[in-house]
Formats: sequence, structure tokens, C-alpha cells
Amino acid sequence: MGGSFSRRQFLGTITVAGGAVMAGGLPFRPYAAAQAAGWPALPPVRIYVVYLGTGGAWPKPDFDAQGEIDRKFAPYLQQVQAALGDVEFVGGNLIANRSEAVTQLLPEINDSGADAILGIHLSFGNAQPFKILAETGKPVAIYSQPFSGHDWMYVPRMQKAGVRVILAPSRDLAEIDRLAALLRVPVRMKQSRIILMGEPGCAAGTAAARDFDAVRAKLGPEVIEITPGEFIQVHESIATEDAEREAKAYWISQAREIVEPSHEEIVKSCKTYLAMKKIMIERGAQATTVKCLGGIPIQKLGYPCLGFSKLLDEGVVGACEADMDSTLTMLMFLYAFGLPGFNTDPLNDTAKNAVIHAHCVAPTKMHGPASERLPFSIRNHRDDNLGASLEVFMDKDLGQKVTWAKLANLDTILVTTGTITEICDFDDRGCRTQLVAGVDNARALLQNWGAGVLPDDMMTLLHRVLFYGDHSENIKDLAHLMGLRVLLEGKEMV
Repeated sequence: MGGSFSRRQFLGTITVAGGAVMAGGLPFRPYAAAQAAGWPALPPVRIYVVYLGTGGAWPKPDFDAQGEIDRKFAPYLQQVQAALGDVEFVGGNLIANRSEAVTQLLPEINDSGADAILGIHLSFGNAQPFKILAETGKPVAIYSQPFSGHDWMYVPRMQKAGVRVILAPSRDLAEIDRLAALLRVPVRMKQSRIILMGEPGCAAGTAAARDFDAVRAKLGPEVIEITPGEFIQVHESIATEDAEREAKAYWISQAREIVEPSHEEIVKSCKTYLAMKKIMIERGAQATTVKCLGGIPIQKLGYPCLGFSKLLDEGVVGACEADMDSTLTMLMFLYAFGLPGFNTDPLNDTAKNAVIHAHCVAPTKMHGPASERLPFSIRNHRDDNLGASLEVFMDKDLGQKVTWAKLANLDTILVTTGTITEICDFDDRGCRTQLVAGVDNARALLQNWGAGVLPDDMMTLLHRVLFYGDHSENIKDLAHLMGLRVLLEGKEMV
């Protein structure tokens, strides 16, 4: 099983402010920062490897499939496993690329405890084994190197028919890394819990996202409801001196400026953060969303804005306004891209061919938990001039590609891409943190807003979650794995 690969051959990487990511824009261990900050560890994702094809006309009659596995693929997968750090490859069977051979292997796959399947396509077949693997209900990815056969042609047709399989037809072995990284996402979603804080029935968003049984069945996360009374009890259990230390270390000493909030208001918000974190860790949750406007007693607890920002910086999800669609979007993309999301209220600026993104809470580590913090000032919440929130300055990221998205109805991902062109405060109007992103056609975006799949209530129709980077291609593959469709605000992408 020996063998080695040069750095150029193995795990092509790029370096961004948050550290190294795979050349495909996916992170090595997206949950590592959260574990380091105290969140419960998640088990490695077990990926069953199947080598499909023992020879034939393609690639050539004298093809040595086992030799190629031993020399190239097996040692490469060992290095991928070590580098990703949160996957475990099991199996490794070499079988004929035939339906009956795959069917005979299914009991072994099911008994292995595998979470997902990676097929390495080696020689000629008819692609039916791909479909049979997907029928196990596990996410399936296929790596197909050139001259293995023509099976690749059938995968787009399978995907359109709803088969949950993705394909990387390429001579670049680094595509295996990308496939393995994407296979983690549906598995991690099933391992996740979301804390919803507010009175029963407070959840906002599409009707499907407010049906927690449907959320569990369709995407995987379990939703746990915490009442304001329960939250207040935990909040009161937090020692003031702990909140004082948190306020000084992470906020007061690091802020560019403290404008409106008092010291006491900042400490109160830090108690709220520590209470949210305590509940999340005790319940084994990776995300929380709070009915913060009209749902919890703001005068007593303060706004959770600082807490949301810190949670996002730590590599978990804190989402405002009990917005379940945005919370699910942030959690899914955290596992996929290792990045926090900036949940915004967008505004179209058609004359400038741009979209303004604004909200009173944003992460300070938009490049990821390992990155340096962006400059910020501590402000009050602009809607009512109360509490403590954030103005995060993204000036140094002008020219940064961005993607904003929203999961809708548990079956669709709305996606738009743009480029940060400007940072301004628009005469201190609206929300505290603001950026302007140029788009291809702001008028078309305006006309297609919501893609006809979102309801008419303002917040659900409005909110989008912005992430650094152009993730549109990986989102397409992710959607296939999770049984979703992707819309570019009304224009079908897949």
C-alpha cells in the first residue's frame, strides 16, 4: 500500500486569509475550530470505496486494475484521509463494473457502517452500478479517469431524475479530495442539532423549514426548542465576572471604537453569548437561532448580536430572527466551505448594477475561523438604537468574490454571485454592517427576486446569507447529493 505523491500531485491547495483550502475551494476540517472552542467532537465520516472495473476494451485489454489501485489510488486515498482529518475510507473492493457485482456487494457496504460511498471508475460499463449504489440512500460520488469508459454520459440524466450521485470526470486526482469533502456535508447535517430559542411556534421562514419533522427527514438536523424562560435561567447562571472577561478580551480591547453601548450593555450581551454557548454544548448543537425581535426580553438579556458574531467566528452557527431557512443555509455551507455566513437584508441598486447587503450583526472572521478578525466598532442596534451590535468593516476585501444564497422550502437553493465593490454607511441609515456587491444584471435580479419559490412575508422573501468566495459550482454538486435544485434567482442552473 506504499507510494507517495509530490505536493503538486497531491491535494493541490490554495492559501487564503483563513489558511489552506483545497484547490476546489473546500476546507480540510471545517468543524475543527468549533471542536477546539469546546463543541462536541463529531465522528469521522466513513466513506466506502468501491473500484468499478477489472478491464476490457477500455482502458485496454491488458489493463492491470489491481496494480493501478496498489500503485496509485490506495496510497493516494491514505494521504487524502490524513489530510482531511475527518474522514475514514473503508472497503476498497475491486469488482466488475456490472450491476450484478455491485448488487452482491451491497450487504457488505450496508454492514460496514459507512456513511457515504466513493466509486472509482476504472473500466467500461453502462453506469447502472452508479444508480444501484445511490439506491442505498447514502450519498455517492464517482471519480472517473479518462479512458475508463463512457459511463459519465448517463450521470446528468440520472441527476435530472433525482438520483443522488455526483461525478468528477477528470485526470486530476485532486478531484477525489473535492468529492470526499462534499460527501461529508449530508452526513454532518444528519449529525447536527439546531437550538431554536423563543416561544413555541416562533420559528420564521418557509412552511417546510418550520416543520421540524420535515427538516429532520429531508436534511437531517434535529431542532430543539428552548423557551425564553429556560434561556433566562441559563443567562442568570452565568457569572458576571466571566462575562466581564469575555467582554474585555474579545470585544472591548479589540474594537476600533465603542460608539453608543455602555459597558454594562456589552457585558450583558456577553452573558447572552455564554448562555447560548452553554446551551448548545450541553445539547450537542452546532447551530442556534433566536427570536430576537419581539421574542426574548431584550431589556433583560440584551441583543444576541455579539453572541451570534462570536459563534460564527468560532466555527458554528448563530442566526438571527429565528429564520430557519437561513440557519439551515449557514449550517450546510459551514460544513461545505468552512466559512461563516453574513445573514443580510439585501437592497437592489439598479443604477449601480449592484446589491447592498446590510445587517446589524456579522462575523468578524469572514475568511474562516482561522483568519484574522476584520476591524469592527461596537454600535447599538440601528432599528431601535438599543443594545449592542456590530459594524464590521470589510474595506480590505474590496474585489472579493462573494456568493449569497438561501435554502427555500427544503428543496431549493437560491444562489447569486457578485464582487465587493464598495463599503459605505449610507449616511448611517439602516443596519450597521454594510457592503456593496456588483452583479451581472441588477435589474434582472430585481425582477427574479425570490425565483417564485418564496412566500410573501417580508423576512423570508428578503434574507440572504453572504459568504466569501464563488461557490456556485460546488453548490450544484452539493444540491445533487442532498436532493435539492439550484436556482439563480429564477434561472435554472441544474
